[in-house]
Amino acid sequence: MTQASLEEQKIVGLAEEYGLGKVQAVAPAPRGWTRSAPHQKNFLVDAGRSKVIFRFDDRRGEIDLKRETDLFLYLRKHGFPCPQPIPDRKSRHYRDVGGARLTAYKNIDGLRPDVEALSPAQIEGVGRALGEMHLICKGYKKGIENRFSFERVADLYEEIRPRLPDYFRRITRILDDEVDYLADYLEGKLPKGVIYADLLSENVLLKGNKLVGIVGFDAVCRGKFIFDLATAVNALCYVNGTYDVKRFETVIAGYESIRTLSLAEWDSFPNELRFSAFRFTVTQLREILELPDAGTCLALITEGRLPARSEDRRATALHGFQGFFDRLSILRRERDGGMESMLLAMATGYDYRKYQKVKAVGRKAR
Repeated sequence: MTQASLEEQKIVGLAEEYGLGKVQAVAPAPRGWTRSAPHQKNFLVDAGRSKVIFRFDDRRGEIDLKRETDLFLYLRKHGFPCPQPIPDRKSRHYRDVGGARLTAYKNIDGLRPDVEALSPAQIEGVGRALGEMHLICKGYKKGIENRFSFERVADLYEEIRPRLPDYFRRITRILDDEVDYLADYLEGKLPKGVIYADLLSENVLLKGNKLVGIVGFDAVCRGKFIFDLATAVNALCYVNGTYDVKRFETVIAGYESIRTLSLAEWDSFPNELRFSAFRFTVTQLREILELPDAGTCLALITEGRLPARSEDRRATALHGFQGFFDRLSILRRERDGGMESMLLAMATGYDYRKYQKVKAVGRKAR
């Protein structure tokens, strides 16, 4: 009996405990639900009238899963298109199964887009959804630890830096300099709240031009709203090695249709873009160092010989690192790539009249 059939038999047995009825098919989860993380497996369970995602995770603990489930239930209550947790017959939203923790979610019928093919309407919809999440979560008071603050990312870089070979020194010099720069120029006194912190195209599900789901909430935490928006810009507006200012203006328009940025946030935008690119550069570098052939992978980066893009963990980490390091180089203005147009858009993007109107409405409401 194959490993796949063993997993399928286990899932068929579990489906009864979730009241799903007769299982017609079990398959790997659709791309939008799938992560390359080795500690997580996702399956689509087709029970005829309902389709459910079963997620098995052998790393995340009970506290993390409870926190995530509570947030999902809160967001769903307010109409946000995040995963909808499904309890089992004993009202449990997570349970231990063979050394892993199982959570179940209603399947979202949407497709993960190719970032190069995103339409203006789709990009605006992502910006709008991020603004909606920030406003909705103003009423969410439960604590969520920020695992990706500047201090933590800088500490992570210091941990992995000694493991980098001498031939990687050109990259380490740039990352060393970026740590020093960000320590002095990142602004901490900016609007904060619950942020998604990982709004990459792979976590977005679309149906036509409509955004129908945002998945992959592993990084959610409390942090600066502008960092969240900067991460979305880095993900959606960087295409074919350059930043697209039209995409930038579109995602900002979507976001500001819900929540207006303050002048301080506009001023901090360039540095938040840099920090976002630095954060993903470092976390992808850590991912590479955890691979069995880490030395070979680092050599491929320095030689400019990356493997073909694919869904496997190795290719994802290598292309992820290179992509965000390239963004960082542009944001540091060390190479061309559309940053001048972005800076001009930021300098002229703050609408005093719009902001004052929002503030005036707020005072009147009080």
